Amino acid sequence: MTEKTDIPVSGAAAPACPSRRKWLLGMSAFGGGAVLGAAGATSWFRRPAADPAREQVPFDGVHQAGIVTAAPQEAIFIAFDVLARNREQLAALFRQLTERIRFLTRGGPAPVGDARLPPMDSGVMGAEIVPDGLTITVAVGATLFDARFGLEARKPRHLVHMEAFPNDALDAGWCDGDLLLQCCAHSREAVIHAVRDIIKRMPDKLAPRWKMDGFLPASAVRSGSTPINLFGFKDGTGNPSTDDDKLMDDMVWVGSKDQEPDWAAGGSYMAVRLIRFLLEQWDRTPLGEQQTDFGRDKASGAPLGRKAEFDDPGFATDPDGKGVPLDSHMRRAEPRQHGRHDARLLRRSYSYSAGLTRSGQLDMGLVFVSFQANLQTGFIDTQKRLDREPLEEYIKPFGGGYFFVLPGVRGEAWVGEGMLAEGSHPIPEALAG
Repeated sequence: MTEKTDIPVSGAAAPACPSRRKWLLGMSAFGGGAVLGAAGATSWFRRPAADPAREQVPFDGVHQAGIVTAAPQEAIFIAFDVLARNREQLAALFRQLTERIRFLTRGGPAPVGDARLPPMDSGVMGAEIVPDGLTITVAVGATLFDARFGLEARKPRHLVHMEAFPNDALDAGWCDGDLLLQCCAHSREAVIHAVRDIIKRMPDKLAPRWKMDGFLPASAVRSGSTPINLFGFKDGTGNPSTDDDKLMDDMVWVGSKDQEPDWAAGGSYMAVRLIRFLLEQWDRTPLGEQQTDFGRDKASGAPLGRKAEFDDPGFATDPDGKGVPLDSHMRRAEPRQHGRHDARLLRRSYSYSAGLTRSGQLDMGLVFVSFQANLQTGFIDTQKRLDREPLEEYIKPFGGGYFFVLPGVRGEAWVGEGMLAEGSHPIPEALAG
């Protein structure tokens, strides 16, 4: 599990859309899903360090940072088309990308070059680049495993093109990509600086495809409490605890249990959904209807009929849905038919605000993100349970994609090395079994 240390160191707008569409949310970050005990709040909501700017999240590890790492306030999700023409050029891309991530997440003096040439750094962070809790998580899409690089036989077994669920309104310009970067940090300038640095230094290797900025409520990040989404409901109450290493190995990290290519051990499937909220319509909906749609009290986050956010909803003693309605979001997402964690995924979503649509409506919503060891039993099966739920009236997915987060690296290794190397790469002993 990624550790944090303190060190001393000197959106494009979404397209205009029809008013009603369904949402591909998997378990969604709307506070649905498995509900933790009162003492079991996930470490996804840890408070940041006393001085967030000095907080460094180590890059090296069995797994990449930015998954079980406590989520900071700011994020940018940016997908790229890879411009490399062969495997050697692709390897050079990943080597350079790894070098930039190592520097950006560690921090240090901003590079200074010849004044007669363009500056080596954007200058957004000043003369000293602080780590600011920055994580940059690298994931690859199904299209990277086409004939360009001879990687067809190495594709993770569940990695596919994202198809539309019923009532989706997917825009191809906002979907998929050969490579996705999830950049998260405590400040807006840190994620902007990181994205600009990578784009500036790799114009011959990466072409941006789509980008969406995300944020979490500042008060929730400061207090370590459950964030509230743009519908006004607590968001992420039911997440499994990231402090439980065994549970994370079972639900999030790929290992020998998953029958994946050897190189994929330590990685994770990533589902990303760009979902617009129909806020004008939602804001005119009675409170009682909002709460029955979610299955939770809006103010406290408690399951309907309970008192506190993390109270057990008591589904077993409420077979007819008199307390929490059978078609409510939280009950469909996590029905507890097989015990805890019917939705076998970890959510790490962000809100977004991208101006106005062409019809003059607020273009705001959710960058839904989930991580899982098995895309089918994680996001896809959970989404199928949510088909035709009442919340479809207020939400519309228009983009995103399925990706595979590459395993972590140590020492002189670079991200993607195992995927591109010739020969077999056995699963590390720490991940076996």
